[in-house]
Amino acid sequence: MKSLKYALLGGLALLPASAMADELNLICSADVVICEKLVSEFEASHSDIDVNMVRLSSGEAYAKIRAEARNPQTDLWWGGTGDPHLQAGQDGLSSKYESPMLSELQDWAQGQAKVSDYHTVGVYSGALGWGYNTEILEGKGIAPPKCWADLLDPALKGEIQIADPNSSGTAYTTLATLVQLLGEDEAFDFLKKMHANVSQYTKSGSAPVKAAARGETGLGIVFQHDAVAQAVAGFPIGVVAPCEGTGYEIGSMSMVEGAQNPEAAKTFYDWVLTAEVQSMMPEAGSFQIPSNASAEAPKEAPDLSTIKLIDYDFAEYGSADRRKALLARWDKEIGSLPLQ
Repeated sequence: MKSLKYALLGGLALLPASAMADELNLICSADVVICEKLVSEFEASHSDIDVNMVRLSSGEAYAKIRAEARNPQTDLWWGGTGDPHLQAGQDGLSSKYESPMLSELQDWAQGQAKVSDYHTVGVYSGALGWGYNTEILEGKGIAPPKCWADLLDPALKGEIQIADPNSSGTAYTTLATLVQLLGEDEAFDFLKKMHANVSQYTKSGSAPVKAAARGETGLGIVFQHDAVAQAVAGFPIGVVAPCEGTGYEIGSMSMVEGAQNPEAAKTFYDWVLTAEVQSMMPEAGSFQIPSNASAEAPKEAPDLSTIKLIDYDFAEYGSADRRKALLARWDKEIGSLPLQ
C-alpha cells in the first residue's frame, strides 16, 4: 500500500492531520491477483485513500467480521459467494447502503440487493462445475466426468479435490447445490460416497483446480471461471458444466456495520460497480460475468445461457439458520471422515 502518509517540506512541520490520506480496510474474497488489481487501480484514481487489504475466503471473511462485531476493524467486504454475505446482513454485521449505481446493474445483481434489504449487492456471477487435468485423466484411462454422478466413479479415487465449506463459499455453494438438486439426505449420501475419491479438502475455493493445473490432482470442483483462468494460462485443464444441472454464485459486496471509514467504503463501493472498472477485470485473470450491464464480459467466460442452471434459492441458503445447519451436518457426517 502507499507508504507516504505525510510530507516534509525542508525544515517545515508536518502537514496537518486533515491533509493526510483517509484509509479503507478491505477484505477481498477473490483470487489475490484480482484483489491486488482492484486495490492498485483504486489507489491510482483515489490518491486521498490508502487501502489496507487482506485476502480471505468467504467463510473466513464472515468469521472475521463476526468476531470483530463489537469493534469492527473492517470497512468493506468485496467478493466471494453471496450466501455468507446474506447471512452477515441477517446477523446485523453489514450495513444498509443503496448505491447510486444500482440502476446500472444486471437484474440478478439488483435482486441480490433487494433480497438482502440492501445489505449486500451483486458484483459478478459464475456457474459451478469443475476443471480436470486432461493429461492425468488420459494417462490413467479415465473418461472425463460430465455429470455429478460420474464423480463417484471408483477410477477417480484420490483424484478429486474440493474445498471445506466452512472456509470456502465455493464449497458451500456446492453443498447447497447438491441439496437443491437431490434433496438433503440424498446429497449427504452422495458426498459420503464421493469422499472415497477426495484427496484433500482445501481452505480456498479455487485451490483445487490450481492443484489440478500443477498436476497434483486429477480434478477440482470449483466455479467454472476459475477453471477457465487456468486453461487461459496455458495449463491442460478441461472445463465441465454438470449434465444434471448446477448452481451458481452471485459474488457480492457488503459494507460492515460500525465501519470506521464509512465514506471511504462508499467511495470504493460505487467505484467498483462502474462498467469501466468491471471491464478491466480480465486483465487480472477474472472471467466472471460482471454485474454492471454495460461492462464488457470476458470472451472466455462460460456462457451461462448454455449451462443448465438450477433455480438457486439464495434467500434460503443464505439464511443464517439454514447455512449453520448445513455446515454443522457437513462437519459431523463428512468433515469427520478420515481421508483414504
